[in-house]
Amino acid sequence: MALEAPFFGKNVQSMLKLGRAQGVAMAAALTREIPIVEYAPRKVKQSVTGNGNASKEQVAAMLKTMFKFEDTPKLLDATDALAVAVCHHFQSGVLPTRGGSKSWGAFLAENPDRVK
Repeated sequence: MALEAPFFGKNVQSMLKLGRAQGVAMAAALTREIPIVEYAPRKVKQSVTGNGNASKEQVAAMLKTMFKFEDTPKLLDATDALAVAVCHHFQSGVLPTRGGSKSWGAFLAENPDRVK
């Protein structure tokens, strides 16, 4: 499970609610023995846009280009979550890439239950 590490904001109530939500998500992952990785907001932005100081709108625009979706949500929470997942993918190197030591064919052969 990949999470964005909390940052210090101006709104204490928002920070409290975010902390509670992250705590519940972490507890759920731990009960299933799912590893948890946290990424700093700057790391997430750097991974997606190449700029650790990018705005939420810039992150959303880059994701829109990467995944070719048409509408950008009004509230950018969805693109923030997708950015964390993309960052985790880039950082973990879990999935094989073209030209790497593993091919997609090898991955599929080793994981037939993951293909539908």
